[in-house]
Amino acid sequence: MYYRAPMSIDSHADRPAARPASGPPPRTPVRALVSWALYDWANSGFAALVQTFVFAAYFARAVAENETLGTAWWGNMMGVAGLVIGLGGPLLGAVADRAGRRKPWLAAFTALCIAATALLWCVRPDPVWVWPALLLAGIGTIGSEYAMIFYNAMLPDLADKARIGRWSGWGWGLGYAGGLVLLILALYGLVQPPGWFGIPREEALNVRAVMPLTALWYLVFCLPLFLFTPDAPSARLPLGRAVAGAVTQLRGSLRDLRNHRHIALFLLARMFYNDGLTTMFAFGGIYAAAAFGMDSSEVIVFGIGLNVTAGLGAASFAWLDDRVGPRRTILLSLIGLTVPGAAILVVKSKTLFWIFGLAIGIFVGPVQASSRSWLAHAAPAEARTQMFGLMALSGKLTSFLGPFLVGWLTLATGSQRLGMSAVVGLFVIGLAGMLFVPEATRDRA
Repeated sequence: MYYRAPMSIDSHADRPAARPASGPPPRTPVRALVSWALYDWANSGFAALVQTFVFAAYFARAVAENETLGTAWWGNMMGVAGLVIGLGGPLLGAVADRAGRRKPWLAAFTALCIAATALLWCVRPDPVWVWPALLLAGIGTIGSEYAMIFYNAMLPDLADKARIGRWSGWGWGLGYAGGLVLLILALYGLVQPPGWFGIPREEALNVRAVMPLTALWYLVFCLPLFLFTPDAPSARLPLGRAVAGAVTQLRGSLRDLRNHRHIALFLLARMFYNDGLTTMFAFGGIYAAAAFGMDSSEVIVFGIGLNVTAGLGAASFAWLDDRVGPRRTILLSLIGLTVPGAAILVVKSKTLFWIFGLAIGIFVGPVQASSRSWLAHAAPAEARTQMFGLMALSGKLTSFLGPFLVGWLTLATGSQRLGMSAVVGLFVIGLAGMLFVPEATRDRA
């Protein structure tokens, strides 16, 4: 099996053995690629049930003193976590590029997220649990996002250039399918009475039980990647040397971004539209509960519908990515996010909220999958994980801005509708930026 492994930039001795020049590299077995994509299925439960549809709404409505204050606190927590992710992601990516292997890093941050998610079971519907809830949710968010840096960077080593778009899209599609199944389990098995497991509703036990279920889901379905998906070979560098080299490499890469103008423009545009997505995910359940009076069961049902449209969108647009290119797919998706997103801010009918909300779902997966695909095509092979770390930076450097804007606008105006207008503004800025980004070339080594 051949992997386009990262190569050291300062020592021939640090480089993995080169592939013989004769003949194309053999394809990665389908089982390995499916196992890689299944990690999206595993990871999506945290985003769907913790960050968006269950725990976020539970925190704002039952743990915090009131929904407005809960919304502001949740936004501040997401902002701080995003800043940590943005500052640490590029360095971690550079270390992985130097060391070669990505699975150990992926395993460590996956375990961190799983542990934090399981401990959210302890958060009772009482304001004394506000700070433990925020701390655990923040740690889980950091673990989940750091894990995705190394997961994303594995794709170009596994799929050939002509199929990166579809595997990226299929991964996102599996993620939404996984979120859908887990939401159904949570709704009918735990949240909605009487439930399949007979868990009582006192002290919100039925809602809190969703958290260990989510952790178990993540643990079970991440295992195929670690068992069946090959990793890049180790460069056999001591950790200290890898970190020192990574700092030097990262400084050089940041300086050299002017030589990769297309990547710099892409990262700048993505900085804004990904911030819009992050903010929408963080406040979607809270907004549905407060602005449209949805209870926990209705919010989960809406989440189920959203995962259906998002999964269909991600899977179907995967072919479009390979056919017309990731840039055009991103542009189309951003338009599809902006128009119904603006409509949701003005409608007051719950029916119209459902219509426009489900329409948004169609374009959520494609814009994320095609962003991964664009960088997989464009990033130089010797710094690929680092570039995905910079991608995390571009998505997190200002990620505190969206949640802070929503939180403080909500506090200042007393209106969550006005607070959520920040999301649409971020989509518009990202769309404008992508107009200046060229299509990614597909013939890189």
